[in-house]
Amino acid sequence: MTATHPAFVHDFPFDPAYGLTLDDLLRVPAPEAPADFADFWRERYEEALRVAPKPEVGRVVEERDGVRVHEVTYASLGGVRLGGWLVLPVEGPVEHGFVIGHGYGGRDAAGPDVPLPLPRAAAILPCVRGMGERGLLPGVPSVSAEHVLHGIASRDSYVIGECVADLWCAATALLELVPELAESGPRLGYLGESFGGGLGALALPWDDRFAAGQLTVPTFGNHPLRLTLDCIGSGASVRRHHQDHPEVIDVLRYFDAATAATHLHKPILVAPALFDPSVPPPGQFAIHNAVASGGELHVLDAGHFEWPGLERAVSELAAAKGEFFERELK
Repeated sequence: MTATHPAFVHDFPFDPAYGLTLDDLLRVPAPEAPADFADFWRERYEEALRVAPKPEVGRVVEERDGVRVHEVTYASLGGVRLGGWLVLPVEGPVEHGFVIGHGYGGRDAAGPDVPLPLPRAAAILPCVRGMGERGLLPGVPSVSAEHVLHGIASRDSYVIGECVADLWCAATALLELVPELAESGPRLGYLGESFGGGLGALALPWDDRFAAGQLTVPTFGNHPLRLTLDCIGSGASVRRHHQDHPEVIDVLRYFDAATAATHLHKPILVAPALFDPSVPPPGQFAIHNAVASGGELHVLDAGHFEWPGLERAVSELAAAKGEFFERELK
């Protein structure tokens, strides 16, 4: 897809386009992976599959766009219990299922994730641990700048790995609540933006229950490069921490969404931005460029930024998501 290089007026003390053109961005690689990267993630996935989520559906909080939105809770790795929303059609059978991740800061309602990309679909919208009112847990920071550093001293304790497990357990909960999704083998779709996009890239390679995924302005791509780029998002907190604790790069290598994308052999639609003050575009494009299946690209002029074309861009991306999942979740 062609796109122009945006030149937005802004007051950031750095260039959120980092002086790069689309051609430059399409050449950003994934970093070298640890030798046991795949083994680490497969073991984490198997551990999450052993969790009995015991989902409980609560009250209906909203009905619109042909669906009912329920409160839902489920158990995840480590015995924690998380909340979120379950979206079910008002009428007719369920033909498609989605797990929908959220950005840093969590979510307080189903909000813009409804309507879903396809009709006759069900979805679970989990709040991963620490994020949003329904994901709050004792001892887990709820502020993104602190959350992204929680447990970062070890790959086994880093909260990002636990958040990925929260998505896997959410998928298990959805399949228990809507058993018809598993009748002929689950073919779930995943959607995630920013934080949820990075988590999705880390989660999807190992979970065959997902047939396709869509990642918008995804984070956690190419950590060695991200650590050299100024930004205002959670990456700034990691960058500052790395300056005092350079050894943390050995942990971050296991949580690199671009590295994970090299194991993504299923259809993936990535929507990275050319200009983004929160998630540097080179990291976003590194994820797309690394997708093993080749991936599909939908370039956005900007991310995490208000600009005159935002409303139109949101509409065009929604249409692209619908076309993508209609094709890939047959």
